[in-house]
Amino acid sequence: MASVSDLIEGYLSDNKEKIHKQCKILRNKYGKERDPWGLNIDTIENCLNFIYPLYDKYFRVNIHGLENIPTQRNFIAVANHSGQIPIDGALIISGLIMKLKDPILLRGMGERFMFQLPFLAKLVSETGTILGDRKNCRYLLERNHSILVFPEGVKGITKSTDEFYQLQKFTNGFYRLALEQDVPVLPITVIGAEEFYPYVYHSDKLAELLNVPGFPITPLFPWFGLLGLLPAPSPVDIYIGKPINPNKKLSKDSPTKDLKKEVEKIKKAIAKTIEKKLPKKRKMFEF
Repeated sequence: MASVSDLIEGYLSDNKEKIHKQCKILRNKYGKERDPWGLNIDTIENCLNFIYPLYDKYFRVNIHGLENIPTQRNFIAVANHSGQIPIDGALIISGLIMKLKDPILLRGMGERFMFQLPFLAKLVSETGTILGDRKNCRYLLERNHSILVFPEGVKGITKSTDEFYQLQKFTNGFYRLALEQDVPVLPITVIGAEEFYPYVYHSDKLAELLNVPGFPITPLFPWFGLLGLLPAPSPVDIYIGKPINPNKKLSKDSPTKDLKKEVEKIKKAIAKTIEKKLPKKRKMFEF
């Protein structure tokens, strides 16, 4: 009878083999062109060797609607942002690498502060994240990359407990890009990430003092230091909706008020999924 250590070793070995296989495909797809931000598939593979066991066994991620992903062209994935720290983006990106026969590397949009921290800046750049401005997004879309956008921005991950799953205001920039590049928008809904830190209060004054986007106060953080930032093992469900083609009656130069109407439709699609799926959310210790 196999011991627990043997089972764990076998699981990690199987994962490593699968990750290597998927990253080999990524190298063939993305590794032949020079990337201005320093994309490095080797770094992605190393990170997946650490992240995927957490994805699979700690957060127990289920990803639904893979059949809705456009396979013949690039797209803009738009998701709700939640969880106090941006793990949700890493889980979405990991899912599209590991769960598709022909893996897709979504290029995430990062906040400026991430690129001001020496170690973090290098890591996020090598794993495919770029500063989320329109010029960078356009560069990637023109080269057939797909991008991941969180239109709520920092406000999506700096919510106190009483605001969980309440969508914040969506920006319009992603929709102008969709019109300009004629690419579909893929709505993605994340359920379960809010519960990484079930009881949270955000101190705007401390955030301003420390020059960071948000400063969460939980029963463990900051009282237990960095250990207090360890997320709870809340199971995560990722729902991929049907792609939404940009309105042909509009252009990238259309008035903001017209764009807002289309952006609201995408926001409502995500809100509707939250309303429908949240009551069915898996419990933290439900197996």
